[in-house]
Amino acid sequence: MNPSDYRVRRATLDDIGILKTLWETMRFPAGDLERRLTEFQVVEGPDGKVMGAIGFQIAERQACIHSEAFTDFSIADSVRPVFLKRIQSLTMNHGVMRLWTRERAPFWTHYGFQPAAAAALEKLPSVWDRTAPDWLTFLIKDEETIASVDKEFEMFMASEKQRTAHTLAQAKKLKTIATVIVCIFALIAIAAALYMYFLRRGGGSLAP
Repeated sequence: MNPSDYRVRRATLDDIGILKTLWETMRFPAGDLERRLTEFQVVEGPDGKVMGAIGFQIAERQACIHSEAFTDFSIADSVRPVFLKRIQSLTMNHGVMRLWTRERAPFWTHYGFQPAAAAALEKLPSVWDRTAPDWLTFLIKDEETIASVDKEFEMFMASEKQRTAHTLAQAKKLKTIATVIVCIFALIAIAAALYMYFLRRGGGSLAP
């Protein structure tokens, strides 16, 4: 079979039976993984049967690929590219900056995963075991560059906020001045109207 014969989707409660069988076969902690069902993606064959699963856990804008299992490992090389396409989509949707895995299949190193150096391991989220051996990592985006861009953006937003506040204060001041001027002209107009009214009234009463 080729990759187009398979379909990857998110695991549901209906998949628990087959998943527990897969995990137990691989000697994974099935009870723990069952509580983390929403992390898993399953792959279906042309007949709609689940033929494998893989975990994708996200923490601190990083993601761990874990607990890969298949009903038949002879299909693994055909299915992994389909899983990878799904992982790429999840990575983009969730803004993941770095991928991690302890899967040992050569596929992952061929894709670009590299043994994690000490400096990289310091960035491993605390929910994952830094002392565990054989971590592989794949950098998607430079965290330091992203952090610098985020900081510059925050500074820009703060500057714009301050500028906007200053502009609003100036506008409020101008509005107050304009209101005062309008009131003064209104009072002058009223005074002029009253003056003309009494002048005409007084002039009419003196007429022979």
